[in-house]
Amino acid sequence: MEASLQLQRFSSYGCFKIKPFLDSFPSVKTTQFTPWRSKCSVICLSHRVTASAADFSKRRHRRFSKGSTPKGFTSKTRISTQKRKQQKNNEQKEDSSIPKLSEFVEPNNREIELKVDEVENKEEKEDLSSIGKELDIRLSNQNVVNGNGNGIIIGDVVGLEKKEISSENGTASIGLEKKEIGSENGTASTLRDVVSKGKHIDDTKTDEVVTVEVESVEIDEKTVQDKSLQLKLEMESNLRKQEIEGLADENFLRGDKFFVYPQIIKPDGEIEVFFNRGLSNLKNEPDVLIMGSFNDWRWRSFTVRLNKTHLKGDWWSCLIRVPKEAYKMDFVFFNGQNVYENNDKNDFCITVEGGIDVFAFEDILVEEKRMELEKIAKEQAEKERQEEEQRRIGVEKAASEAERAQARIEIERRRVILQQLMKKAAQSLDNIWFIEPKEFKGAEKVRLYYNKSSSHLTHANELWIHGGHNNWNNGLTIAEKLVKSEKEGGDWWYAEVVIPDGALVLDWVFANGPPNAATIYDNNNHHDFHAIVLKSIPEEQFWVEEEHRIFEKLQKERKLREEAIHAKAKKTTQMKGEMKERTLKRFLLSQKNVVYTEPLDIHAGSMVKIFYNPANTVLNGKPEVWFRCSFNRWTHSIGPLPPQRILPVDNGFHVKATVKVPLDAYMMDFVFSEREDGGIFDNNGGRDYHIPVVGGIVKEPPMHVVHIAVEMAPIAKVGGLGDIVTSLSRAVQDLNHNVNIVFPKYDCLKFEHVTDFHYQRCYSWGGTEIEVWFGKVEGLSVYFLDPQNGFFSTGCVYGRGNDAQRFGFFCHAALEFLHQSGFHPDIIHCHDWSSAPVAWLLKDHYMHYDGLSKSRVVFTIHNLEFGAHFIAKAMVHADKATTVSHTYSKEVAGNPAIAPHLHKFHGILNGIDLDIWDPFNDKFIPVSYNSENVIEGKQAAKKALQQRLGLRKSDLPLVGIISRLTHQKGIHLIKHAISRALELNGQVVLLGSAPDPHIQNDFVNLANQLHSSHADRARLCLNYDEPLSHLIYAGSDFILVPSIFEPCGLTQLTAMRYGSIPVVRKTGGLYDTVFDVDNDKARAEAQGLEPNGFNFDGADGSGVDYALNRAITAWYGARDWFNSLCKMVMEQDWSWNRPALEYIELYHATKKY
Repeated sequence: MEASLQLQRFSSYGCFKIKPFLDSFPSVKTTQFTPWRSKCSVICLSHRVTASAADFSKRRHRRFSKGSTPKGFTSKTRISTQKRKQQKNNEQKEDSSIPKLSEFVEPNNREIELKVDEVENKEEKEDLSSIGKELDIRLSNQNVVNGNGNGIIIGDVVGLEKKEISSENGTASIGLEKKEIGSENGTASTLRDVVSKGKHIDDTKTDEVVTVEVESVEIDEKTVQDKSLQLKLEMESNLRKQEIEGLADENFLRGDKFFVYPQIIKPDGEIEVFFNRGLSNLKNEPDVLIMGSFNDWRWRSFTVRLNKTHLKGDWWSCLIRVPKEAYKMDFVFFNGQNVYENNDKNDFCITVEGGIDVFAFEDILVEEKRMELEKIAKEQAEKERQEEEQRRIGVEKAASEAERAQARIEIERRRVILQQLMKKAAQSLDNIWFIEPKEFKGAEKVRLYYNKSSSHLTHANELWIHGGHNNWNNGLTIAEKLVKSEKEGGDWWYAEVVIPDGALVLDWVFANGPPNAATIYDNNNHHDFHAIVLKSIPEEQFWVEEEHRIFEKLQKERKLREEAIHAKAKKTTQMKGEMKERTLKRFLLSQKNVVYTEPLDIHAGSMVKIFYNPANTVLNGKPEVWFRCSFNRWTHSIGPLPPQRILPVDNGFHVKATVKVPLDAYMMDFVFSEREDGGIFDNNGGRDYHIPVVGGIVKEPPMHVVHIAVEMAPIAKVGGLGDIVTSLSRAVQDLNHNVNIVFPKYDCLKFEHVTDFHYQRCYSWGGTEIEVWFGKVEGLSVYFLDPQNGFFSTGCVYGRGNDAQRFGFFCHAALEFLHQSGFHPDIIHCHDWSSAPVAWLLKDHYMHYDGLSKSRVVFTIHNLEFGAHFIAKAMVHADKATTVSHTYSKEVAGNPAIAPHLHKFHGILNGIDLDIWDPFNDKFIPVSYNSENVIEGKQAAKKALQQRLGLRKSDLPLVGIISRLTHQKGIHLIKHAISRALELNGQVVLLGSAPDPHIQNDFVNLANQLHSSHADRARLCLNYDEPLSHLIYAGSDFILVPSIFEPCGLTQLTAMRYGSIPVVRKTGGLYDTVFDVDNDKARAEAQGLEPNGFNFDGADGSGVDYALNRAITAWYGARDWFNSLCKMVMEQDWSWNRPALEYIELYHATKKY
């Protein structure tokens, strides 16, 4: 084979390419060089060899005799079988390791690329050339073959001068500056970086390309790289060792117990920690370990054993991986048990340079927490989905089995009836009726003949058959008119009838007209006519099919019901959610004249702007305003943010601050001050400003609230107090707080409203054994206390002569129960005079107990008219006190029991329970409705109310009154309003009773009078009827509440929930919730509301007339406007959505005390 090599230099990569081509070289002579051997530093060189040859698929490896092939050489050239045999013989005789060119029968064209790293600097190159330093880097697996001559052997590379490769026909100069290509036995050939094209060493011109006949060259790249890397690592190791030894000596002399290498710690790297056991508390311990973490012990903890080092002294070390998220490393040393070296209890720490800061790390923690919570939530959702699916399958299976059982029962019932009927059925009745043909089956047409003269239909103008089958199982399925027949022997008429499929028996009667128009019937003396279908399907098959049909019908009906229930529940949830969202927006805007944010809904992880108007606060006129902010009720890990001076907004009186909200925020907290260092503060009256944050990964920790009360709806309701205890507790619990109620176990409790009711335990106090019972009421956990002294076995809530003694005992027993049960409530909420003693009993007897030492008391006054002495004493000891509306709190502010404590007295409006008072899901009204179909719903309710009470069923304005009949409720105004409504051609319905017998008798007489004079337009129901109250709220156009004083009032709120317009006297909570359509537009807008009713001043008939005249006139004269008013008031939120938020803020403020 003839082969040639072309060498070219690639200057950008420092590599050579040897390209194969054909030419003639009879023989090749190799000039070998002996490299200079001397001491030299290792230089990193890399060699890359790539080979390509024509027609590789035909190439076959040449076999060499064992031990005859030089190390690193292989032959891959195909030879013929004859040559192989000759070669084998020759190998036994010859000692040459170089194959001959005659052994090759095919061209072997290769491309070889040698890539050589540049020497790092010029000085090293010159030194290498002058002193002949050698790098012993072997290039393996290489063959250079040339005819019958000797091949070039490429080996170690060191710096050499120009060398010559010659052949018999000439010489070629191929040189590498300061690079040596040497063989294993010391010979070498040197090539220049730049190919000397067409020149000899003596500059004689030659051909353009230097050619050499070569058999094969392969270079083992991995061997070269490994050798180079090994030498480099050895150098680095020596340098590192020297540096560490120096650091060890320095630190030992300074008395430092540890150091690290490298000295500058960077994130996402590895360090070695060195510890001098002899200088530490561990000097006598056989084992040394390091225990640590990163970023103030909050990230990636580790424990690693240290090993004794080669260093002078008692130095131990280990490797630690520094995570990329680290800004600080914290650690201690110990013996693996209980002996520590912890820097005198301060721990050791090292700063990580060039990484993230503490704030960026906080974001990482938050993001990890978010991902963790998302994963947990996803897993929980999937678990719940699977559980729900299993529950659904179980319910479906049980329902299906019940429906099959129901179908079987129905089939048995029908079978008995039908079999009895079939016994009485006939094929004809002489001279009355017959069928042609006599035998027939389902889907066939027959003629049914009837003798008109045989019955009282003789004179009928028309004859009709009304029919069905199988004892009228599917109702009326046949209706045909009979025609005159020519048959003799009577007045015969007939109708052509198609026999229904599946009919065993045909049922019919004759009449003088079609269905819904006939007046005279021949029904066989009330037994109807029946004929057997002789050719019907087998009876057993029929009953099997009928059972299946009934089963499918029952299933379909159930699924339709379930779909309707699901759709209604979904709609209810949607409406409640939308109302809650509107209320939160109104709550956030309620102080817009002082402070508001953009956006209004603050999302975790976002930027928010805070706008503040100091003109409406204590900071009015101050030259500067400073903003102080934190999160999560001032408990966020980043602490309070630095005070920020806020600057005026261009177009108004507000000043503005901008804040980044962390991802783990659930609340933003802030106050304002006149200076950076404080001065005068606007802290919202001591409560600070708090705005909820949505979308955060952290939820607000729940508070534990315990209500101690003596009324609770629906188990023991006397007045509004019972509604409020239940509704407020549910609303706070819905905000993810823990709520319990401690309550007397009256013998008159409505136990049907208590679930999971069971005895729990007993305890003693005051010489009395007290049983504790537990149950759920409206989803709330209630602990019922039953003292064995008979205090609550009286058949009533109030009305005993010793009520103060009974309830005083209960209050003390309730606190003793909390103490002995190990409760740790944050807030104990007591109500009115009946549980007022809790406030001072807690402070006097239980504050020294651990469980109750941090508990705070909130006391709510629902009605100051009762128990003023107890209320006054509770006001002294309570941490915070409230009443049930803002206006009522002002009305009673001058009361001696209240006046000294105005600093802790607040008005918070009551709400109503949307689940109890919900016209969309109310079972006591005929048609469910919401604001979208309020008019249709109320019209249906009015008709039902009129029918139930015997009133005229006509479209008249209806005034409803639902009230206890007491002087507080304005009974003289109620009487006047009844008279005025009747004068205005309206209807009146009153529901209520009087605790005072004299008042009750007075209204009984009034009822008798009205029922006589206005029987069709007035009805007074002098008792309490819960279902009727729902119907009155829904069926009335107006609800009258003319109270002389009203702390809050729930009647007007419930009325609006049902789309009824309130007519009220302006007092207490009535004034806070009802805005007159003619006079209160500005006042309503200040609350973010629209006017919603009619109100009046004064306490005489003229005030009532002023409001009622306008209301009823609007009903008659502006019906469209009135209907829109009904729709609008339904959409206003008078639930506990907002009051609950205000109570939560109050509870948190109370905890600070």
